[in-house]
Amino acid sequence: MPHAYDPELAAALAMWSPVDISDLAAARAAQAAELAGTAERADSTGVKVEDVRVPGAPGAPDVLLRTYRPQGRPGPLPLLYTLHGGGFVLGNPDVDHEDNLHLCRELQVLVVSADYRLAPEHPYPAALEDCWTGLCRLVEQAAGFDLDADRIALRGDSAGGGLAAGLAMLVRDRGGPHIRLQQLHSPALDDRLTTPSAVEYTDTPVWNRPNALLSWAAYLGPTAGGDTVDRYAAPARADAADLAGLPPAHITVMQFDPLRDEGIDYARALLAAGVPTELHLLPGTFHGAGMVTHSAVARRARAEVVAVLRRALGR
Repeated sequence: MPHAYDPELAAALAMWSPVDISDLAAARAAQAAELAGTAERADSTGVKVEDVRVPGAPGAPDVLLRTYRPQGRPGPLPLLYTLHGGGFVLGNPDVDHEDNLHLCRELQVLVVSADYRLAPEHPYPAALEDCWTGLCRLVEQAAGFDLDADRIALRGDSAGGGLAAGLAMLVRDRGGPHIRLQQLHSPALDDRLTTPSAVEYTDTPVWNRPNALLSWAAYLGPTAGGDTVDRYAAPARADAADLAGLPPAHITVMQFDPLRDEGIDYARALLAAGVPTELHLLPGTFHGAGMVTHSAVARRARAEVVAVLRRALGR
């Protein structure tokens, strides 16, 4: 069915190929081709980019972290820890490489993107544990990374937003470092997919109900949608007691996105639990609309994220 997309976004759709993860090997190959040379082509002026490996949890592989450090800025620096999207089955730090360069330059902070393991080869909790381990190693080696462990924010997009929300709970419950903000962009939070938007948007670009069903099945296996899924895997399952004491949240959702309503519901649940929360719904948008970087709505959303993170990190 037709949707009232923002005109700038609608014009860009004509040049996009649909995303279909039903053939995961093909989807990964297509993404690899699309991302090939991303790091080399991107403007890294003023930013030192480095890939480092840190020890994984016992029995798990090392975790690759891509660090973005503003050149000429003395430390210790606040930390923005970012988690890429990809439906738990796609992606690596190249996905949000240009965004992370931009955030590093604008905020003058240390930005670190974690390359977590992907499903279905590595189902839950592998990705979340990688994200936790990467953050712990950064804090443990704060002096070596020249970071200020008292000024940390989490940011995640799509599946990365769900991981960031789960990580915020994990950090609180395991006695990890103080988190000043969780910035969740179009987060994947609810494996049950029963909200009105999750039911309605079967044909939307980039992400839709068929992709969401496949994504959660890959991440959670046969437990997806059932009664045994825990709140760290699908944060929408958290109750008020689970949410109390979490870091302040900034949540952005897209109008024509199956994930829209679970993001709205999560914001309301956080507010009910006493967590300071800001929610923004961007009209005329679809999942991944921020990739149309020249559009007015994408520019506005990006500027808002910078402002919110600057305030949280004291920059």
